[in-house]
Amino acid sequence: MTQAHKPLLFAVGGAHLDRRGQSSVPFVPGASNPGIMREEPGGGVFNALRLVVQRGVAAEILSVRGGDRIGDLIGDAIHKAGIKDGSAVYMDRATPSYTAILDEHGDVVAGIADMELYDVALPRQLLRRKVRDAIAAADAVFCDANLPSEALQRVAGLAGMRPLFALAISPAKVERLRPIFSNLTCLFMNRREARALTGLGPDAPLHDLHLALRALELRGVVVSNGGHVTLAFSGDEALAIQPPAVDGIADVTGAGDALAGGTIAALMRGNTFQAAVREGMAASMLTLQTHSASPRFSPSEFDHALECIPAAVPLS
Repeated sequence: MTQAHKPLLFAVGGAHLDRRGQSSVPFVPGASNPGIMREEPGGGVFNALRLVVQRGVAAEILSVRGGDRIGDLIGDAIHKAGIKDGSAVYMDRATPSYTAILDEHGDVVAGIADMELYDVALPRQLLRRKVRDAIAAADAVFCDANLPSEALQRVAGLAGMRPLFALAISPAKVERLRPIFSNLTCLFMNRREARALTGLGPDAPLHDLHLALRALELRGVVVSNGGHVTLAFSGDEALAIQPPAVDGIADVTGAGDALAGGTIAALMRGNTFQAAVREGMAASMLTLQTHSASPRFSPSEFDHALECIPAAVPLS
């Protein structure tokens, strides 16, 4: 497939530095825990786009970063990933970052998001004619909840009738997306973010969660839940998919981004919703097995992972 014939996804949102400190022993709150620090370019939208490009879809990103060493690192990573970069650089500001503390199993214990620049600067970028023209040329639009709510509403308006996908980012930020729920083709989130929206606890039946999310005027949703059943619905189709057990989980960071990227890429290539969600889950599984939030893998590695994803079961 040539570049000219690839579908194009335009994305707005996070591209920043991810720092992760993982304990090498059972984590003890309030104490010094021996472990390893890692850092790499990341961000919800950027992680997902790197997966999208690997799966045969062209991508362009609009983000903002500072005129510092980290900003240069992010810009270089976007270029190396083969993503068109429409981001703005603010020379007098620091590039946003996310710092996470992980336990010995790779699960997040705590995280700090230093991302004020997104709130201040990204809404201004959406007023540029260049951005409007870029969205007009795209086949679909993707955003994350790093943008303030008013900016997300503007993205939805600019997207028009194009498919519009969104990533929840966190329980605190998912509320920003509420005004555009009816515009979304699909919202990707985890069970904690779904709980923030619905008030339903972690043990609520999938049927109840499905009805609660539909009541919010969401037309399509994928809700991951670690190793537990994933809920996915689009239109009248509602599915439950049990993720396979993953041996040797290295790090959960980026797994939800990979789920979104894999699903979106498959939908844009013309796959059914059910097949697309299975591709997203395969990408997520591969990400869990590495210490990178956006790993590279061969087509054969992806096909092998996809074979491990069970068929979806219709939600009764």
